Amino acid sequence: MSAKDKIVEDDAIAIPDLQGLSRDTLMAAHTLRRSITGFARKLRGFRSDHEISGAKLSLLGRLHRANSPLIAADIARVEHLQPQSLTRIIAELDALGLIRRRQDDVDRRQLLIEITPRGKKLLAQNAVQQNLWLAQAMTAQLTKAERDILRVAAELLDRLADTEDAMPVSTETKGSV
Repeated sequence: MSAKDKIVEDDAIAIPDLQGLSRDTLMAAHTLRRSITGFARKLRGFRSDHEISGAKLSLLGRLHRANSPLIAADIARVEHLQPQSLTRIIAELDALGLIRRRQDDVDRRQLLIEITPRGKKLLAQNAVQQNLWLAQAMTAQLTKAERDILRVAAELLDRLADTEDAMPVSTETKGSV
């Protein structure tokens, strides 16, 4: 059994069959998922000492990139959060002065949520440490051509992240108890 076969077999619980996908695509997805998970863990180690959770940082980043206020329903959809979780996160970020909530002038039932200057500052401080480590690691470990490949890969990952689910993924495994 090759190392590739072993990897797929080890993840048999996570992916019970190929679901119509080629083995090469499955292996690429497996390798990419593991790499991204490890990379995210490494980056978390370079966060500023602010004790803001990843979910809260993600929401702040979403508001910052939107460059305009968003309504809670839209945030919940794109961040894949349950309304109860989002309500709690929004309340905590508001209490810290990192976001601001206000009624929509057009539809008074809607609350608009926007990032504050303090929230933008926290995001920037967080990004500086991570970007500095990453730039140093890329310079030390990668050639210019490899860094260019990573730039393209980042764009591809963004496209994948912005893609609506192509097909429902079953969480049930064959022969599960």
